Amino acid sequence: MLALETLTAWGYHDRQDDVRLCVSELATNAVVHGVPPGREFCLSLVGDGALVRVEVRDSGGGQVRPSDAGPEACGGRGLRLVMALADDFGVTVHQPGKTVWTVFKTARSATPPAL
Repeated sequence: MLALETLTAWGYHDRQDDVRLCVSELATNAVVHGVPPGREFCLSLVGDGALVRVEVRDSGGGQVRPSDAGPEACGGRGLRLVMALADDFGVTVHQPGKTVWTVFKTARSATPPAL
């Protein structure tokens, strides 16, 4: 997965499973709910000291809110997982579209791994 390769190259080895799950959920939501036909979405990663920010921007409308999926539902829990794992979560509205973002507090290795 490109996100994990990037984090590893930047020296972020902590919380990779949390980041991986959130990238997967936000990208899936963008494809299923936020990208009109013929358009794409954009994934951005930002490393800033002890923080990693994940952003997924799409050009679709709609609100971003967790669903009230019942116990028998096959889906609808992704945003709740994202909100539980990330240290911060939000939505920035654009015209058109929106950016759904998460922030993770993480440790950054002082020495990048050998390539």
